[in-house]
Amino acid sequence: MDWDLLQNGARQYHLQLSAGQLAAFETYARELLDWNQRLNLTRITEPQEIITKHFLDSLSVALALADLPANLSLIDVGAGAGFPGLPLKIALPHLRLTLLEATGKKTKFLEHVIEQLHLPDTRVVTARAEEAGRNPAHRQRYDVAVARAVAALPVLAEYTLPLVKPGGRVIAQKGQSPTEEAQAAANALGILGGRLERIQPVAVAGLDEQRHLLVIQKTKATPPQYPRRPGLPAKKPI
Repeated sequence: MDWDLLQNGARQYHLQLSAGQLAAFETYARELLDWNQRLNLTRITEPQEIITKHFLDSLSVALALADLPANLSLIDVGAGAGFPGLPLKIALPHLRLTLLEATGKKTKFLEHVIEQLHLPDTRVVTARAEEAGRNPAHRQRYDVAVARAVAALPVLAEYTLPLVKPGGRVIAQKGQSPTEEAQAAANALGILGGRLERIQPVAVAGLDEQRHLLVIQKTKATPPQYPRRPGLPAKKPI
């Protein structure tokens, strides 16, 4: 793998990766490809694409964390194979990370990678976002919620905002047409206690596609009736 690409690409996000951190990314990539032979974790298996479309794309979220405390609590909603949460944890080791994933096979992989990389302050929760958002252990407990390729923003807002403390943030990774998606979510954001703070374009080394971070501020507590029962946010978006 082209680890210089990862190192140089990370510098665009003001991240300096040590030899130990690069070795952690190498272990992560190896375990991802190994487990992917048994589980459907990712369609991306080319080494260069793992670096660009998984690792660097995940690390771009660091641009929206730069003004926040290093030891913030962050929940990755719909973590899948760990993106963007695990790359962020490797690069920003003081993060207190929770990986929320509903599929048990994927959470086993996440637990395995955490053990292999000896990551402190990192836990995996096997649950749907709607369940976690109603659980007092998770409801309004996090400084930041992040999500990548999970759902359209009106749906994603109901998955993420109940998990974030008032004053915290949701960071949604999106591709093209972020303005239209944000406009479509304006009603849901207002109801759920959020406000669009900014749309931040990001460049990912080796990736031609447009990428954006939608940064949402949690301005007030989410009403107690949200999130609704599992499946309903996707079926009937606010």
